[in-house]
Amino acid sequence: MSTAAPQTQTAAGRTLAHPAREEIRLEAVLHALADPMRLAVVREMAAARSAELSCSHFDLPVTKSTSTHHFRVLRESGVIEQVYRGTTKLNGLRRDDLDALFPGLLDSVLAAADRQADRLGDGSDS
Repeated sequence: MSTAAPQTQTAAGRTLAHPAREEIRLEAVLHALADPMRLAVVREMAAARSAELSCSHFDLPVTKSTSTHHFRVLRESGVIEQVYRGTTKLNGLRRDDLDALFPGLLDSVLAAADRQADRLGDGSDS
C-alpha cells in the first residue's frame, strides 16, 4: 500500500480519513497497538503473504460494530490503510510509514507479542 493521503475517495463517494505520514503520532500508534484485539489484527496482517486483506478475512470474536471500531482506531492512528475495491474494504499495514517515523517500533512490538503468546500459551500466535 502506498503512503496514505489524508482522505481516500471511494468509488461510491465515501471518504475514509487517514493521517498523512507526517501527522502520525507515537501515542496514537501505541494506543492502537495496546488493545489485544487490534494487536492480533496487526500481527495477522504482518504475517500475511498478501499486502491487503479484507475485513471479512479476520475472524474476530466480537460484534461487527466492535470490529468496525477496532479497524477505525487502527486506520485513524495511521497503523493501517483502508481502501475500497468494489464493495470490499481492504486493509493494509502502513509498515513503510511506521518504520520511517519510528524505526524498529513495529518489529519490536510484534516480536514482543510473539514472545508473550509463546510464554502464556494463549493461542494468539498468528
